[in-house]
Amino acid sequence: MTATPPDNSDLQPAGETLEQDLVRSLRRKEGNWIGWGQTCQQLQKLGYSPQRVFEETGFEPIQQNQLIVAAQVYGSVESGGASPEVLARFERTGSDSLYALRILTQSERVEAANLLVAKGLDSEGAHEVAKALKEYSRLSKKPEEFASYPDDAVAYAYWKLARQQSDLQARSRLIALGLRFAQSASARQQIEKLLTDFTVTRSRPAPRMPFYRMESVDEQPVVIPVAGKMPLSTADLKAVPMVSAEGLFQIVKFSGAGAWVALPGWQVVLASEDPVMVLISSEQLPTSTLDAPLETVEEMLIMVDRSQRQWDSESYFILDDAGQLRIDWSEEAPELSVLGKVVLVLRPKKVLDEDFNKQLWQLDE
Repeated sequence: MTATPPDNSDLQPAGETLEQDLVRSLRRKEGNWIGWGQTCQQLQKLGYSPQRVFEETGFEPIQQNQLIVAAQVYGSVESGGASPEVLARFERTGSDSLYALRILTQSERVEAANLLVAKGLDSEGAHEVAKALKEYSRLSKKPEEFASYPDDAVAYAYWKLARQQSDLQARSRLIALGLRFAQSASARQQIEKLLTDFTVTRSRPAPRMPFYRMESVDEQPVVIPVAGKMPLSTADLKAVPMVSAEGLFQIVKFSGAGAWVALPGWQVVLASEDPVMVLISSEQLPTSTLDAPLETVEEMLIMVDRSQRQWDSESYFILDDAGQLRIDWSEEAPELSVLGKVVLVLRPKKVLDEDFNKQLWQLDE
């Protein structure tokens, strides 16, 4: 009697790698969107560029970013104690909605996720809720009439917008949205007053961030260490560490606490008496700084002049918020300590072909 050979159909062929398994999983869209986001992140950590992931799996770079961030938000909502019903709702669909909540803290995300499910909101509603909760959290003094969180916080945002609206149709729509979210009786009363009080309360628009973007190759920073002033010994020369520029802004680090970045000699740079650079992601900027949400998350450099600590309503400032740095603007002087004025927000140059810039010369066709 001949023994039945073992079934090896589930065994991986020799030579299969983790990267190939991950790519195959994405290409077949195995699991749910949360797993897709985690797999995209794994591949990028393994050295895959977003473009390469796209070419091998069909997931576009913008989609990869949304899935990765949304999966991280889902993880924070899950660890934050969200109910099984809320988690089940977002396990099926909702990466775009959770992506909108990335600007919130963990506790705020849990509250927002509960609200999205309770109100049956889509991704557009999620964006409005996230923006409303973020702006509510920045208020130095919370309005007593809108104290029920998070419902009243969202209602407060619509109440504030309705007061600024002179068009009756748009005003009525905002009032209806405010009443939809208002939880406390005092909040409903405040909003209902707008049905008979047609006074338009104009608010001052937030100032524009001082954005700059490097546009030419000549503006790309090059950082070179300085050994000192002649005469120098051979030991002095050998003591200079090898420079390794990192990131989009060619930041240079070495053993110790120092790091530098080269900037062009723009007037705003030269005029700063005590400048300090801070690396920041675009999604960490205040929501009022952008006319529309950015399609992709972008790394930026912010220059803060620590000598300018006198608050004015035409600029953004970096504040001390319980020992943490915070960039914000307000119509009135903030209660928090002002550490410096934001004088420049630097965005990286969009490089389409990095190898082109490395060539010594080019011939026209």
